[in-house]
Amino acid sequence: MSTKYAVVTGAGSGVGRAAALALLADGWSVALAGRRLDALEETAGLAGNGASRALVHPTDVGDPEAVKALFAAVKSNWGRLDFLFNNAGGNVPAGPIEDLAYADWARVVQVNLTGSFLCAQAAFRIMKEQSPQGGRIVNNGSISAHVPRPDSVAYTSTKHAITGLTKTLALDGRKYDIVSGQVDIGNAATPMTARMARGVKQANGEMMVEPTFDVAHVGSSLLMMANLPLDANIQFLTITAAKMPWIARG
Repeated sequence: MSTKYAVVTGAGSGVGRAAALALLADGWSVALAGRRLDALEETAGLAGNGASRALVHPTDVGDPEAVKALFAAVKSNWGRLDFLFNNAGGNVPAGPIEDLAYADWARVVQVNLTGSFLCAQAAFRIMKEQSPQGGRIVNNGSISAHVPRPDSVAYTSTKHAITGLTKTLALDGRKYDIVSGQVDIGNAATPMTARMARGVKQANGEMMVEPTFDVAHVGSSLLMMANLPLDANIQFLTITAAKMPWIARG
């Protein structure tokens, strides 16, 4: 197909912005989803000539009606969907499990897990019904899908659950040529990781400054996944700062 269509959630900053810009630069049409209109418009503006192929659609992925409206707009504007990057996520300040308020736990689960499910479900329905049938869904798992940081029970639990979502989508999508993969990212330089300049708590309780890497490399990695034919799949891709201590956590 000469034109391909994508949805990127959390497209207003960081990893989502890098993914959206990589896709737009490659000629994709991309729906930019996120809670802040100004941030999404800034992402579109950074795309240069690709801005005309950006569909800005403010969306809270934890809200089922907002997700429904996002994918209805995609179907109305383009008639099909080839790629979803489930990237939107959130966290709460690190702290002991015994002090975590239920409301904080529920908010992280609603955005990170339920939001990813709602978007995947909506994308799945479009990809199943369209012709040619099929598409690709990539979930942002984070390296916390493998190993936790201290005091991160809500975030880590949701990211482990994302792996289960990824595997189930990959299995259930086979008969419809819907493939699913996961990208696990460690210490990409984004506003979220800016705090690492002050040090990050390690498993032994010490604070350590951790290295980061250019988030543009995440964008190029996702573009590679998105451009694969549907008879091939990168099931799991891990990209980190080369010297970060994630392999040695614990």
